[in-house]
Amino acid sequence: MQMFRAIFRPSEFTGKHMLFSMVAFFGVIITVNMIMARFAVTTWSGLVVPNTYVASQQFNAKAEESRAIAAKGYAVELRSDAQGLSVVLTDSQGQPADAQSVTAALRRPVGTEDDREIVFKALGEGVFAASGRLAEGEWIAHVTATGDGQILYQKARRFNVRADASLRP
Repeated sequence: MQMFRAIFRPSEFTGKHMLFSMVAFFGVIITVNMIMARFAVTTWSGLVVPNTYVASQQFNAKAEESRAIAAKGYAVELRSDAQGLSVVLTDSQGQPADAQSVTAALRRPVGTEDDREIVFKALGEGVFAASGRLAEGEWIAHVTATGDGQILYQKARRFNVRADASLRP
């Protein structure tokens, strides 16, 4: 017991102890802040449009165009598997739609490293496919279908890809 008391005898809390505690405390906080600031600066900028003033001037015209396209009644169903992404385009009566081209701008909600444009190939019966497996996670597909020189369908769809490349409902 004497040995225990000799090793673990209580000592006095001095000014040096307080100084070390304060330096350690604020050192940890400053280090964490510096790391977080570095991540904030080196990752996604948060920039959605390069010039917000110009985008605001075009808003009403784009909104009217979107309403006119939506009034046509076309719909798209997205599908994903290990072979790639496909869309099923239907008209306002639910029948397979005939389009000359279907494209999609694929984006991640945060970051730009996986962004790409894809062109779908017509398989018939309103089905269009593009090869290339999508990485797991959240995606936004801005799908545009054109036919007879006009836009039949144009809409952004957000979806989630599972690890097996299927879409999460």
